[in-house]
Amino acid sequence: MLHIVNKSPFERNALKSCLAHALAGDSVLLIEDAVIGAVSGSSIVTELQQAINGNAVKIYALSPDLAARGVKAERVLEGIQVVDYAGFVDLTVANEKTQSWL
Repeated sequence: MLHIVNKSPFERNALKSCLAHALAGDSVLLIEDAVIGAVSGSSIVTELQQAINGNAVKIYALSPDLAARGVKAERVLEGIQVVDYAGFVDLTVANEKTQSWL
């Protein structure tokens, strides 16, 4: 399943809820303000690392949204893959189901 999160983890708990429900093999795509959570050193780093390492969840961040918020790719937490719009499309094609977290 592809989980899509668009709200900042500092504004809402959508990302934490998503990570709590994501299963091994799932993918999580951070878009819009949610990409702020991908910054190394953010307060949600522990949850992201647990999802990546412990739960075998793949985490992605949309590069145009990172750029729009002034976040350079080198500031993204290790283990999070940065994708462009074509990568977004590839993720939707590769996953049978999609869940948006508002």
